[in-house]
Amino acid sequence: MTWLQVIVLAVIQGLTEFLPISSSGHLRLADELLFGTDAGASFTAVSQIGTEAAVIVFFAKDIYRIAIAWFRGLFNRDERDVFEYKLGWYIIIASLPIGVLGFIFRDEVRTGARNLWIISSMFIFAGLLLAAAEYWGRKKRHMTELRMRDAVVMGVAQAGALIPGVSRSGGTITAGLAMGLSRYAAARFSFLLAIPAVVASGVFSLPDAFNPAGEGLAASGMQLVVTTVITFIVGYACIAWFLKFVQHYSMYWFVGYRVVVGLLIMGLLAGGVISAT
Repeated sequence: MTWLQVIVLAVIQGLTEFLPISSSGHLRLADELLFGTDAGASFTAVSQIGTEAAVIVFFAKDIYRIAIAWFRGLFNRDERDVFEYKLGWYIIIASLPIGVLGFIFRDEVRTGARNLWIISSMFIFAGLLLAAAEYWGRKKRHMTELRMRDAVVMGVAQAGALIPGVSRSGGTITAGLAMGLSRYAAARFSFLLAIPAVVASGVFSLPDAFNPAGEGLAASGMQLVVTTVITFIVGYACIAWFLKFVQHYSMYWFVGYRVVVGLLIMGLLAGGVISAT
């Protein structure tokens, strides 16, 4: 990989990871359009370590309270009514679908699923699902009203992000809105839910990012370090912005963007400007 490619993709990753517009889809499109290559799913996964580090830092106090309450609840039944204890279990249980499916379909995720026809279709399809959830969702329930069934549904939706173009945050927020959560509650739980799955995916993909076993480009250790730093800084700023945005504006802005980008990709593919694979 070239340094220009590393910097451009890192900035795009930081900007798109937490928005419901698919960071993996944007990385794949930008790489094909600007550089005529595909950096690969492993580089994408490793680049997410920086953005997830941003989540950990941003929500450090919340994570600390959840961890303490969860450990206390394991050994003291009187502590199990505390919401943070339940939230710890919600995150653990909801992380299982993407962990299991990601392991089973790891080869498909790294190869065939990165086809730009699939990505463009998912941009539009998942965008329309988000629009439906925004329109019909009651958006009345707060974070403290989260229940296990909400977590399970959002966890299953998160697994859909294994297909580039779906968007991990978009899938979980769509599910949260459909379950009646407010935009803020759905987004906040989406960020917390991302930590186990994305960090595990990034660490698991580190060896392959240095020496891709399948499709993708090799990156040096320094390039991956720089990628992580850039995605951390940009990602942290995006978290703060997005949580303020969802308290005042609807998801239709992102729906429109997704549909336009999806159609744009299809047009570029049909015109032979870019290659699907």
